[in-house]
Amino acid sequence: MKMMPSALRVLWLPVLMAMSGGAGAQTPPPPQPASAAATPPAPPPCTRSENRQFDFWIGDWDVTTPDGKLAGTNLIKPILNGCVLHENWKGRGGFTGESFNVYDARRKVWHQTWVDGTGSMLMMDGRWEGGVMTLSDKDMPGKPDANAISEIAWTPNADGSVRQLWRTSADGGKTWQTAFDGKYVRSERPQPKR
Repeated sequence: MKMMPSALRVLWLPVLMAMSGGAGAQTPPPPQPASAAATPPAPPPCTRSENRQFDFWIGDWDVTTPDGKLAGTNLIKPILNGCVLHENWKGRGGFTGESFNVYDARRKVWHQTWVDGTGSMLMMDGRWEGGVMTLSDKDMPGKPDANAISEIAWTPNADGSVRQLWRTSADGGKTWQTAFDGKYVRSERPQPKR
């Protein structure tokens, strides 16, 4: 019987040990970097306090004008993991529209895109300041008339109602007209979950 040269025996020894079920020492796995082991899981999306600033608007609302007449109903509910508020407006005369409202953390602004049954679209950005959510299209790109401005402010009231004041300007903000002034009161219909 011919013996295997010693250099080959050394090379074959780990292979034979692994095939035999591991008699002998095994190589431990490489250590993980401390940063990988200590990295906490990412927080759920849209859980910053800024993402909750517009939650006062969530609800199924009856909306009246200052003279007490019903203007329409508006259902605002959170969608897409609570990251977006979806508005569904039904006006008294059959006018309908919807908006999507989201906090853009990258730009640190709230954004609304409104579309309606007449083919109109309104895009606005803004902030929560002084207890009022104010959005405007003043600085939105692509407007056909830079002097035409829409500004909408939502103010939560102590009684749980919300005032929505929509103002427009045709002269770049020098003068303003009221386009809509509505009071939101929670309806008797089932309310959406927050």
